[in-house]
Amino acid sequence: MKKRDFEELSDSERVVECKEIFEREAPISREEALCYHQFPKAGKLGVETTVKFESQRDLSLAYTPGVAEPCKVIEKNPNEAYHFTSKANLVAVISNGTAVLGLGDIGALASKPVMEGKAILFKNFSAVDSFDIEVNEKDIDKFCSVVEAISPTFGGINLEDIKAPECFEIEKRLVNSLDIPVMHDDQHGTAIITSAGIINACEITDRKLEDIKVVIVGAGAAAISSGRMYKELGISNIVMIDSKGVVHKGRKDLNSYKLEFALDDEVSKEDTFRDADMVLGLSKPKSFGLEHIAIMAKRPIVFSLANPVPEVFPEDVKKIRPDAIVATGRSDFPNQVNNVLGFPFIFRGALDVHAKAINMEMKKAASFALAKLAKEPVPEEISEKYDTALEFGENYIIPKPFDRRLIVEVSSAVAKSAFESGVARVEEFNYVEYRQTLLDMI
Repeated sequence: MKKRDFEELSDSERVVECKEIFEREAPISREEALCYHQFPKAGKLGVETTVKFESQRDLSLAYTPGVAEPCKVIEKNPNEAYHFTSKANLVAVISNGTAVLGLGDIGALASKPVMEGKAILFKNFSAVDSFDIEVNEKDIDKFCSVVEAISPTFGGINLEDIKAPECFEIEKRLVNSLDIPVMHDDQHGTAIITSAGIINACEITDRKLEDIKVVIVGAGAAAISSGRMYKELGISNIVMIDSKGVVHKGRKDLNSYKLEFALDDEVSKEDTFRDADMVLGLSKPKSFGLEHIAIMAKRPIVFSLANPVPEVFPEDVKKIRPDAIVATGRSDFPNQVNNVLGFPFIFRGALDVHAKAINMEMKKAASFALAKLAKEPVPEEISEKYDTALEFGENYIIPKPFDRRLIVEVSSAVAKSAFESGVARVEEFNYVEYRQTLLDMI
């Protein structure tokens, strides 16, 4: 008799099946993933109260008549919402489901497990509360109108899994129209983490950022944003390759975002790789190959970030270029570029100074903080967690996600940058005291 799919089981049958699955020691299966998202309760999120609520007096304070007092204060001064409501520690994770993980345009509702997952990362890595909000709208104007309308609830907005090029216009519009931090993590997370990797890889290989040549394979949201941030770091020699070839001004099919990186003249793919110092892969498997890495400069920096299958695998790169520094998006290889190194701690720092935006200064501060942390001695418990000795070098150029020092180093750098660049609402900021507050959270 044919085994029934998990979805065909009754509720009671699912309980039995899931109990058995959770007791197994085996690679993650489809059934285990489905069980994880259904038990002990459907989904991965819930809501908890933060105040005592045990008596009639508590009821009167939490709701009527006591609740009227903070309402009147906020009416007079909207900034008081940061003191009397959860706004100061609340981020919206918002998507329309048009570019989900490796799944593509699966729709708003189907994206909900991913957005709930993002909320879990916020909570567990940086103690930031978040609601996932799936907006069933692809029209830019309508989508932005929805987000603008609900924005008073939140202290920040994390846009997620929205396809390019619409994501650029959506983020730009919301950044300009709202007075809270807005960041499309698919763009800036990769840019921030890879920037930290480049900073350290250049130090290891005795390069200067302003002197290197970078080839970016891919021209989507993360690629465009990464290229823009690299320019901010002083890298000017950047070549971009999309699915149709090298991006140059002779092409008639380029949008305004790709034109930012268009070369004056047409060149071959091989010529772009010749003597290049770094390649950033944000495309798909085999969009560049070992033949291209073979002609790169000495000690090439190879970030092969297609996921789950990278453009080229690290072991293959090392066979032809043992001098290469290699990073991927996977956790089973050294130097994993994982956005969780950035967004939880960037929003933590932004929220804590009641920031109006996340600007380039704050993003750069996060990158340099990550780069600096990777050079610090690694606590033994972190090395044990990853079952390997971790020491700054070609196989460890960026910190690991479960390094609890991230909240201190990255969040404090971001908060300090927000205050110094004038986007913080707080009138005073004591850097030393704030770092101690973060240390107490570890």
